[in-house]
Amino acid sequence: MEVIGLTSSPQNSGAYALILQETGAERRMSILIGQDLAQAIALEMEAIQPPRPITHDLMKKVIETLGSTLVDITITDLKEGTFYAVIRLDGTPTEIDARPSDAIALAIRFGAPIYVYEEVLANASIQIDDDEFYDSDDEYDEEEEEDKEKGEERPLTLLEQLQLKLKDAVQREDYEKAAQIRDELDRIDKTKRKPS
Repeated sequence: MEVIGLTSSPQNSGAYALILQETGAERRMSILIGQDLAQAIALEMEAIQPPRPITHDLMKKVIETLGSTLVDITITDLKEGTFYAVIRLDGTPTEIDARPSDAIALAIRFGAPIYVYEEVLANASIQIDDDEFYDSDDEYDEEEEEDKEKGEERPLTLLEQLQLKLKDAVQREDYEKAAQIRDELDRIDKTKRKPS
């Protein structure tokens, strides 16, 4: 599976949908995750280096310091709307139970493969039209504005959410928070402009 993006979840305030797509195929699945994990995944996907290591960066460093590496992660089950996953470390015979969001955040950092059991994918796969899916690289365009005028709503990207939070912080005259959000927007902008 490949991580193809994050969107805010219109059904669950403060939650995000992590979208995975089957490599070389059309099936996709969505995992609902919290804001902190969405940020941890987005930071790595957008190659933004926080000033201090976040939890998943620390976990990666610990694993490497112990002379191991993450081999792969597998989403193994779906029970009552909850996904289950395991991670495999090099040289360790035991699979380690993990939340899929934590496992994926680590897999992205290690560049490790993400697998999903066929039964889980068959039960959880969704159809998403490309024109309904937005990731953090999407830019404003006239069609989006027309959709808004027609009353058709789409999930906000992480960048749009930060821009809204910045506007709100300025209106509340919380300039310290506004400065933090502005700095984060600047980091994202600089990262996008870096040549690959």
